[in-house]
Amino acid sequence: MASIKVEFSGKVHEYSQSMTLYEISQDCEDIPNIVGAEINNEIYSLDKVIEEDTKINFINYNNIVGNKIYKSGLKFLFEVALEETYPNLEVSYEHSVPRGMLAIIHGAKILTSDDIAKIKNQMTNIIMKNEKIQKLNVNPKEAIKYYLSTKEYEKADNIQNINDKIVSLYRLHHKLNYFYSLMPYNTGCLSKFELVYLGNNKIIFLFPSSRTNGEVPEYVHYAKILDSFYQGKEWLGKLKIPYVTDLNKTIESGAIKDFIRSNELMFNLDIANVAKEFTENKNIKFVLIAGPSSSGKTTTMAKLSSYLSAYGLDPIKISLDDYFVNREDTPKDVYGRYDFESLNALDLKQFNDDLQRLLNYEEVNLPTYNFLTGRRENIDKKVKLKENSIFLIEGLHALNEELTKDIPSMYKYKIYLSPFIPLNIDRHNYISTIDLRLLRRMVRDNRTRGFDVARTIGIWQSVRDGEEKNIFPYIHQADVIINTAMAYEVGVLKVYVEPLLYDVKVDSEYYEEARRLIDFLKQFFPIPGEYVNDESILREFIGGKYND
Repeated sequence: MASIKVEFSGKVHEYSQSMTLYEISQDCEDIPNIVGAEINNEIYSLDKVIEEDTKINFINYNNIVGNKIYKSGLKFLFEVALEETYPNLEVSYEHSVPRGMLAIIHGAKILTSDDIAKIKNQMTNIIMKNEKIQKLNVNPKEAIKYYLSTKEYEKADNIQNINDKIVSLYRLHHKLNYFYSLMPYNTGCLSKFELVYLGNNKIIFLFPSSRTNGEVPEYVHYAKILDSFYQGKEWLGKLKIPYVTDLNKTIESGAIKDFIRSNELMFNLDIANVAKEFTENKNIKFVLIAGPSSSGKTTTMAKLSSYLSAYGLDPIKISLDDYFVNREDTPKDVYGRYDFESLNALDLKQFNDDLQRLLNYEEVNLPTYNFLTGRRENIDKKVKLKENSIFLIEGLHALNEELTKDIPSMYKYKIYLSPFIPLNIDRHNYISTIDLRLLRRMVRDNRTRGFDVARTIGIWQSVRDGEEKNIFPYIHQADVIINTAMAYEVGVLKVYVEPLLYDVKVDSEYYEEARRLIDFLKQFFPIPGEYVNDESILREFIGGKYND
């Protein structure tokens, strides 16, 4: 019998022809919870048959795509376990939270903690049996017919809009579903997860990733993030636009301009309400603004400044980047590289001294950092606190109390920004906040820096590592969350980013991620950029008033 040579984990193994990746993966001992394999920059399900010599990288939740496969498998597993434990209840997956996702149970019964334990026990039983998740490639008409029969109308509409020749459905027990990603080959790999019950039929799923050292993270409750999402969800519900298909119908009907105006009005109202708080608290002198990459800090700060001026205050903007230490004094990471994201990359003493002097109504000459020379410069940038002055301070570490430890809390107000888009693809698939920020950054990087999307994807994980370390641990210190997402924005971003994604070639290590985003964008009808007003937060990314 003919044989093939397969390399993985640094070793070459010999197998007979026509072995599946799943069979081969049984010999991979150094990677737990394998969900797929990467071959020549493409990701494959473990049901793929190997016919020739090849090199394989088996992947699990530590891989970008593998993490999504793992999460999709958990969602499907929970859906099946819920139905088998409580047949009259259904689940919807609503939104991502830091290191997890939010699910809501629908039906007449309000679950208890014991009920959640029963569902988890059923999930564990299915995992222990290592049952196969069967892939079914079906005709779109059959898939649409199936979802119409289950009254999942938004899924039927999505399949029709995507217009693929083949639709991949997955079966576990008697349940069929569609998760816009590959699925694990079987249930045995889904052993690491936790369910945190928030009460009132709301559950947080926790699962491992590359940032948790392969372990399930501890739960941190971000009440303000959840509240912000619920508010956006309630607003879209009132407008009867809970899903992408409803947004697409709004585009078809010619009503999208009205919807865009409503989005912008609601965002501006949120900014105005936050700004009004400052006018009602005379002690607040320093507003500290932080958010992850592409959260819209520049535009939000500009809008806040405008509203504060309208309320009779004197806003003064300060960027933490101007307090970088001189480059030769920048701390280094474990690899000997300059660590510009470290808190100690800032001159904390000078920063706090300047703030104290400002509080004492002394004149301060604010520094300006020259990124070309790597040094701070003292140009004529003198400011002095007046009775109606308020300082807007923006930067990576703005929420970290260590940044302003010498300033009494009564003078500070902290704002966290992030785009928590409340629009869902369907009841089981939501729009990832991380994906939304990545799309924003791709468009902006290409427009302002000339980066192709492969370069943006290449640095994205490093950016995400910095956020996990320097921003997310301090979210709970924020006084308010501002949701910077526009429910319509993916349709606009699609026009700009889709051609860039198609430019990523198959020999690129980022090819698979680019194709995943292309598939994601298929759900959305395009929206012309000229429909976006000049003061929209989207102009920070696609170009416009705040960046021209």
